[in-house]
Amino acid sequence: MTIENISVNKSFGGWHKQYSHYSNTLNCTMRFAIFLPPQVACGKKVPVMYWLSGLTCSDENFMQKAGAQRLAAELGIAIVAPDTSPRGDDVADDEGYDLGQGAGFYVNATQPPWNRHYRMYDYVVDELPQLIESHFPVSEQRSIAGHSMGGHGALVIAMRNPDRYQSVSAFSPISNPINSPWGQKAFTAYLGQDSYHWADYDASLLMRRTSQSVPARVDQGESDEFMASQLMPEALSEAAHINGYPLEFYRHEGYDHSYNFISSFIEQHLRFHAEHLNR
Repeated sequence: MTIENISVNKSFGGWHKQYSHYSNTLNCTMRFAIFLPPQVACGKKVPVMYWLSGLTCSDENFMQKAGAQRLAAELGIAIVAPDTSPRGDDVADDEGYDLGQGAGFYVNATQPPWNRHYRMYDYVVDELPQLIESHFPVSEQRSIAGHSMGGHGALVIAMRNPDRYQSVSAFSPISNPINSPWGQKAFTAYLGQDSYHWADYDASLLMRRTSQSVPARVDQGESDEFMASQLMPEALSEAAHINGYPLEFYRHEGYDHSYNFISSFIEQHLRFHAEHLNR
């Protein structure tokens, strides 16, 4: 697999870089961003935190708004941020912001026309880590995190692949998408009308039934305008309680759904991941 460098910026002694590559999984050209901490200059392989962004976002939102690079440089953690969906003129799209390009929901679509390109689950789990580990000085120690739609993706991917990730965290995840208008719209389009096939992409349902666990942290702002109608965090906390899942769940008074919330608590998430990546 070949990659093409798009941009390079020095940051806190490390490097923020953007790359493009052709994805055989998604059948289109994709873009990702990577932050390499200064420790790689000494030839050290560092662990990776994969970050999955939310609706309408790209690889740029987290890298530019979260303020994660300073502490990632200190902790010696690389950060990889893929795009949120396939892109391109021949890639299926929708007029709504919550379906199509920018809204891949980290599932493997089974329904036309989406199934030709929209296989973000396989891309994040398999193709992207293979690409990163073959081109950059990183180890096979991985954590995964995300926000909103990306929080949903991170939780689902970690719980379905507990042997691949040391830890998982999420800000304001879509916790119960089979009962969320966002999730119902996307799952109907990508996976079909039969909701039986949706369960493997619902974090609350997975957390209720899983027999293996990945250490998890979730933060939710109490002033998030989407909390009751779309995110449904109580379904996730209830699932963790029922199954005894190792979930650290934090609620924060006054915080909303924006990157102001993420930047306020990203340090706690990075330290949480560092603790498990260094074990």
